[in-house]
Amino acid sequence: MRVSAIIPAYNEEGWVGKTVLALRELSEINEIIVVDDGSTDGTYLEAWNAGATVCRFSSNRGKSRALREGVALARGDVLAFVDADLCETALQFRRLISCIAADRADMAIASFGAKGKRGLGLVRALAYWGIRYHTGQSMNTPLSGQRVLKRVLWDSLNFRAEGFAAEVALTIESLKKGFRVIEIPLEMNHRVWGNDYASFMHRGGQFYDLIKLFWKKEY
Repeated sequence: MRVSAIIPAYNEEGWVGKTVLALRELSEINEIIVVDDGSTDGTYLEAWNAGATVCRFSSNRGKSRALREGVALARGDVLAFVDADLCETALQFRRLISCIAADRADMAIASFGAKGKRGLGLVRALAYWGIRYHTGQSMNTPLSGQRVLKRVLWDSLNFRAEGFAAEVALTIESLKKGFRVIEIPLEMNHRVWGNDYASFMHRGGQFYDLIKLFWKKEY
């Protein structure tokens, strides 16, 4: 079994390097690919210096396209999707990988809550009810970007999602096609979005991408 870790990253300087270094400690992971999604900071150089293979977009194209590009470059038969800001807690990907290796699921998702989480929870609620409506299943962490999946699962999907709709689209389409999707409680943590302007703009982008996903039924 060959595992490829794929990290979509946009302006993640100060975070992505620590995440790459943590993943390099996992013997289960054979390659680490960072897709720099048009960052304007030192994300590319930091990821490269940490030991990752780095693909760089000339402009920001969104998380979904970054994942597609990463998969196209990856050689593994198992794919690990990793958010760039996990830092040392990325070590817990070992548990997700072991679940797939033991064939207990086709996709394993990390279920955790960010410490000090803020906001109104509207995006999470929309994601939760969207998944439940289309599949009949409830997910504790519907927006979790931390997941490990078999490549045969990925190859069977259309995955036409754009932007921040990636995780919800992956979950819905996988469940509708009959794949085994499970959540595993882990003690991961990442950067917390607060209540400032940038944070509300980020959540607004998530909300818009999910609405567009459900409207176009891109799954």
